[in-house]
Amino acid sequence: MLNDIYNKRIIELAGNIPRLGRLSDPDASATAHSKLCGSTVKVDLKMNGDTVTDFAHDVKACALGQASSSIMASHVVGSTASELRELRETVRKMLKENGAPPQGKWEEIKFLEPVRDYKARHASTLLTFDAVVDAIGQIEAKIKQPAAAQG
Repeated sequence: MLNDIYNKRIIELAGNIPRLGRLSDPDASATAHSKLCGSTVKVDLKMNGDTVTDFAHDVKACALGQASSSIMASHVVGSTASELRELRETVRKMLKENGAPPQGKWEEIKFLEPVRDYKARHASTLLTFDAVVDAIGQIEAKIKQPAAAQG
């Protein structure tokens, strides 16, 4: 039932999103948009090497997009690029392939598990994960570009 995906914890997460706004000097910015529902998440990311050091986001999304963005913002600083890529894949599999939700610091994503039964809601739930991975890719490309120019 649709009420299952809008459970109490999802509403709490959506109503208390940390790190809202934009960074003044991000290493990269990325936007993810769902054409189906119109939700948009813009993220700003700073990294030192492989580790996220700062994060901000502008979230114009439904409660599911807000909730997943809230979870991301609560735990992204200190996470590594490989951890965040793996997280996106784990959440994608949770929604689309009946995979298990992540464990550890990301375990609150389990509250999004009922979204699995509503394909139309998958895109908005994945927005923050897609945008963060996009921003990481931009930062890595910038790092490789000067190295390639020197080589």
